[in-house]
This record gives sequence, structure tokens and C-alpha cells, in this order.
Amino acid sequence: MDFKEIIKKNQNNVKNIIRLITKEENDDLEQEVYIKVWKNSDKYIDKGSFKSWINTIAKNVSKDYLKTRKTNSTSDETVLNTIKDQRTTPDLRLVQNERQTTIINAVNHLKPKFKQVIILCEIQGYSYEECAQKLKCPLGTVKSRIYNAKKELAEKLKDLM
Repeated sequence: MDFKEIIKKNQNNVKNIIRLITKEENDDLEQEVYIKVWKNSDKYIDKGSFKSWINTIAKNVSKDYLKTRKTNSTSDETVLNTIKDQRTTPDLRLVQNERQTTIINAVNHLKPKFKQVIILCEIQGYSYEECAQKLKCPLGTVKSRIYNAKKELAEKLKDLM
């Protein structure tokens, strides 16, 4: 089992899961996921997909992090910040919904070949290699499409930046 290849293939997905659950970028959690994968690789049973197994580890690590973060916060300021972060005001929800709608519309208005790679790689978390296999096209084509799609999205979404 080539560990570098495992990280390379699953990095986007692990980052997305951590971001989705914890609402933050966290390299330490990502590293913890790979350490657990490495330590427990001999326990992996080849019944399901390896990717699903890693995703489950990423979910569990993220959930454990949130549990410990809540129980370790003792200062009044930390507690207040946690409560404030968890509550969304109607104004904030409206802004988030408008922002999300704008992004979805921008993605939907991409050329089909650009939209396809953005959805596969950036939203669903496939690696460029997996995307190339799925689309039955060269890796360079996927990279080029991602670059052009991101460039086009940046132009369409420059008001959000």
C-alpha cells in the first residue's frame, strides 16, 4: 500500500469532509486522519471501497474534534464565541443563501465540459486522476478544464470576493 498515493487520491475528499463537519480548514485533523489510516491499514477489510473507509475515518475524527472542542472550552469568552458562531441570524442566513445561489448559478452557466470537472473535482472531491478516468480523457485535459473553469468562475464571482 503506497501511502503517498493514498494521500494524493483522498486529499480533496478528506479536506472537504473536515471542512463540512467542522466549518474550518484544519490541517492537523487531516494529518490525524492519515495517521489513523496508516496505523489501522492492517485492520481494513476489503468488503467496501477503501475510499469509503477513509471517509468514515475523516468523519469520525472531525466529530471527535468537535466534541473535545466543546468540552475543553472553559473560559467565558470561548463559550460566548462558540455560542455566537453556532447561531446564525436571519440576515446572515439571507446573505449566505444569496451567496450560495450566486455560486450555483455561476457553476450552472459554465460550459458543460467545465461544469462537469468542477462538480467532480471541487464539489464531489474526486482527484484529477479519478476525474480523468471517469470522463475517459487525459489527465492534462482535466487539469486544463479545471484551470479554465476556475478562471471563468473567478471572473463571474469577483463581486463576492
